[in-house]
Amino acid sequence: MGAFSIWHWLIVLAVALLLFGGGGKIKKIMGDVGSGITAFKRGLKDEDKKQDEANDAKRIEDSPATVASSAEEKDKAANG
Repeated sequence: MGAFSIWHWLIVLAVALLLFGGGGKIKKIMGDVGSGITAFKRGLKDEDKKQDEANDAKRIEDSPATVASSAEEKDKAANG
């Protein structure tokens, strides 16, 4: 097979394409990578906000004051 494997030749080919493809391509590639990372982080923050809102709503529904007031309302309704 020779001194180099297929992976070596693929890496050499990729480097050659980046070098001879022009400097603007590297800048575009890195800009796309950066915008992808930013979008990913933004998506994680949005997901955390949704989970926090859901947890807050659940805490309000399960709070002792709500349970106590609903029990008092049931007693009042039963005693009329």
